[in-house]
Amino acid sequence: MTLGPHASFIVTAYALGIAVIAGLIAWIWLDYAAQRRALNELEAGGVKRRSDRP
Repeated sequence: MTLGPHASFIVTAYALGIAVIAGLIAWIWLDYAAQRRALNELEAGGVKRRSDRP
């Protein structure tokens, strides 16, 4: 398979796109972990969710 004279642009564009998507996935995963930690700390401190009330 040949990409022609624009091969470097095409490969760079795909690599950058993959890097951005991977970065967003990592950011979401790290933020989710931080939010879960904060929620667990609040619950350990006695703060309860409104949805837990009968």
